[in-house]
Amino acid sequence: MPPVQAQRPTPLYLVDASLYVFRAWHSMPDQFQDTEGWPTNAVHGFARFLAELLERERPGHIAIAFDEALDSCFRHALYPAYKGNREPAPPELRRQFAHCKALCAALGLPVLAHHHYEADDLIGSALHAARPLAFRGVIVSADKDLSQLLGAHDEQWDFARRVSWGMGGVKARHGVEAHQIADYLALCGDAIDNIPGVTGIGAKTAAILLAHFGSLDALLARCDEVAYLRMRGAAQVAMRLREQREHALLWRQLTTIALDAPLDGAVPGFARLDADGDMLDALCQSLRFGPTLRRRLRTVAGLEHPWAPPQDDDAPHFPSYEPA
Repeated sequence: MPPVQAQRPTPLYLVDASLYVFRAWHSMPDQFQDTEGWPTNAVHGFARFLAELLERERPGHIAIAFDEALDSCFRHALYPAYKGNREPAPPELRRQFAHCKALCAALGLPVLAHHHYEADDLIGSALHAARPLAFRGVIVSADKDLSQLLGAHDEQWDFARRVSWGMGGVKARHGVEAHQIADYLALCGDAIDNIPGVTGIGAKTAAILLAHFGSLDALLARCDEVAYLRMRGAAQVAMRLREQREHALLWRQLTTIALDAPLDGAVPGFARLDADGDMLDALCQSLRFGPTLRRRLRTVAGLEHPWAPPQDDDAPHFPSYEPA
């Protein structure tokens, strides 16, 4: 009798919506307006992104995570300057975020949002909750922070570049293992989130230190050994680590994705829901979507042709990138 092959976990698509909304806001022309004269370039671009994602992958299980904690995240209580280098979203963009969430709901796509947790935390918590149910994550985002979530069967997908990688591909991209990403960012900092890191430690030095010590905790416990490493400025780095130990631990709190964020209203397994045709038509009308985009959205929503979840557990249909 041939051996029984283990079934591959079911893919759960976890979309970092804010990344694609902001990208559309900056790249789409501002000529798009709704029936009240407000700009709709971001929601137009986001709608096209959703249509293409659903056309290509036809996911049966999916969650779309939005950032509502732009200035109220738990990280701000730990470090008030967190993301302090970012300008607040203008009213024209905030309005479009609401439209994007409504569009997801009309398409039957589960939405995750919370005023104390960021989209990364919601994605991490959803994946953490889904793993015991035999799901694997397909994280749709180019954000390097999210690579820390990748397990043996998970993937991350840079949708714009059509590139994907798994847990084993993280080191070729960032110089450290997937489970070291939070420690890595704590050491070298993250300018995008206004996290300073340890003074004098850049990306290359952080990677060297983690390759040798394995983790930030081990590094701080044995920082006297750093001075003897074959590394430029080793003695200075050891001194900085001793001086900034508490800061390094704080930075790691900021760079670590939470796995316990509330997933209010989420259905088990984040199964795709039935679309609301009336709601979708009303949104398309008020946002003044053109006939081509309207047809695409109705089709992927299963309102023009029968829609059914995929019958196999194949990997997403995009080019794979898995460096040796």
